[in-house]
Amino acid sequence: MAKQTVELRTSPHIRKAPSVDEIMRNVVYALIPICLFAIYQFGISALALIIVVTGSCLLTEAFFCRMSGKPNTINDYSGAITGMLLALTLPPGFPLWMGVVAGFIAIGLGKTLFGGLGYNVLNPALIGRAFVQAAFPAAITTWTPAFAPGRFVEFIPSTLALPFTKPPSIESWLQGVAIDGFSGATPLALQKFENISTDTMSLFTGMTPGSVGEGSALLILICGSYLIIRNMMDWRIPAAMLLGVLLTSGAFFMIDAVKYPDPLFVLFSGGLMLGAIFMASDMVASPVTPRGVLIYGLFIGFLTVIIRLFGGQAEGVMYAILLGNAASPLIEAVTQPRIYGAQKKVKSEQ
Repeated sequence: MAKQTVELRTSPHIRKAPSVDEIMRNVVYALIPICLFAIYQFGISALALIIVVTGSCLLTEAFFCRMSGKPNTINDYSGAITGMLLALTLPPGFPLWMGVVAGFIAIGLGKTLFGGLGYNVLNPALIGRAFVQAAFPAAITTWTPAFAPGRFVEFIPSTLALPFTKPPSIESWLQGVAIDGFSGATPLALQKFENISTDTMSLFTGMTPGSVGEGSALLILICGSYLIIRNMMDWRIPAAMLLGVLLTSGAFFMIDAVKYPDPLFVLFSGGLMLGAIFMASDMVASPVTPRGVLIYGLFIGFLTVIIRLFGGQAEGVMYAILLGNAASPLIEAVTQPRIYGAQKKVKSEQ
């Protein structure tokens, strides 16, 4: 008979849960490879954007903490996460001064107004992104190609545009760096408005233009897996959201495969992976009940596809997650598990 080793330990047997600071720090670690790949794709413009937007978020948080007389909370890494995620949702040539505005709104309106960390109803990074999309619609939809020659020694012209001035023409810059045939559209826009598909493997590995963080779906999955393995993310939320996307897009694809895109294209394109893993899973703005997280994820996935297919814009992840955040309290309220042994209340007769 094989020998078995029994390990005996004294109490306490319950391990200490990771602190908020530890969880946030590990989220920053998980985002760093995505930021590095974005810099590799788009060069020093992406680097400057990430630094400026993150710095704007940290300075805004320090400012509001000082104005309210509260201890400085920039050391809990939540402001850094907001800044990094916000920067990853923006176009690589987004003017830096607009990035400062986005960071200020994300922290001031999306976080501080609700009471700070742990009280935000909506994802702060997406609040900042939604604001600049409404305020600067031209800049937020101006795209540049990935892997442009000279990207490590030359800024995209619009990056350094002065406040309230018209940035240099992107077309003249493309000619200057010897890039021909770039339509200025992302794979989502090409598919939606011109019915032109993009190779799924290119989307999966990050060889296409788009927002700074739309890069490699594979890399985002790997970085998200790190947090799941460390038990610092509820894997059920991104899994349910991706399942909702697959089911909804698959149903439309079965109805008309010519009109509607392939489910794998929908899954790997745009900011879906980044949103599902790092934004929809926001611990404050998402439900915690077992049925609630499933409904929440499926709801966001369904909305993402509906907005992409029938909305006026090519992308729908941001609005879908914000609507999911808004519905989170209701979802959690109706999915509360019944206390063991408790009986349903019976209405008394009048």
